Amino acid sequence: MSQPGSAPDSVHVLAIAAHRDDVELTCGGTMIKAVKQGYRTGILDLTQGEMGTRGSADLRRQESEAAASILGASWRDTLALPDSGITNTPETREKLARVIRALKPRVVIAPAPQGRHPDHTAAAQLVRDACFVAGLAKVAPEVPKHRPFKVINTITYRQDFLKPSFVVDISDEFEQKLAAVKCFASQFDGETQAGEVYPNGEPLYDVIRHYAAYYGALIRARYGEPFFMAEMQEVGDVVSLGVSTF
Repeated sequence: MSQPGSAPDSVHVLAIAAHRDDVELTCGGTMIKAVKQGYRTGILDLTQGEMGTRGSADLRRQESEAAASILGASWRDTLALPDSGITNTPETREKLARVIRALKPRVVIAPAPQGRHPDHTAAAQLVRDACFVAGLAKVAPEVPKHRPFKVINTITYRQDFLKPSFVVDISDEFEQKLAAVKCFASQFDGETQAGEVYPNGEPLYDVIRHYAAYYGALIRARYGEPFFMAEMQEVGDVVSLGVSTF
């Protein structure tokens, strides 16, 4: 895994989230699965998590590096925007667009369109706009332009009742995902809620498992992670469609 500040290699999938630990919670299984499929993955945390109630920014950095190793990510870094103060401005769009151009991802995973934490909502729109700006030749013209082919939003734990566009089967990846989540012991050990995860009285790690089981059930699998995308998708062969109706 490239160290923060080093020149990034190109990746196929780039997950961008507001805080260190968001990727692990929302799409960690999908990232692991992508690596198993032979794709290079990267993670960009928009902030350092310095406003977190527990732990510190430096401790969260150490935890994030351990988690990235478990996820198999080729690269992880932070954009170092202010925690609890992410804004979608021409300046932040250009800063993020430069990273997108350097990494050249085909797919970008963004936060859910709505979020419990203000940073999550702001980050979702910032990511989408920066992906567009990354394809504008006159923005930072000294850096070759690159616009990702697809932006998808992870909607794990959201209670907006937004129907997922698709669910990724992470049955074989779930325990590894949970191990990556547990790297953030300063944030999660002994807790019952975190980020978008609302409490139900159970330990947080059990809640994560139950959500994954619910989304897995939607596709007749043990565990799953849900995603939303704005575009309608093409089906070329209706006979090959998966997930039985009955």
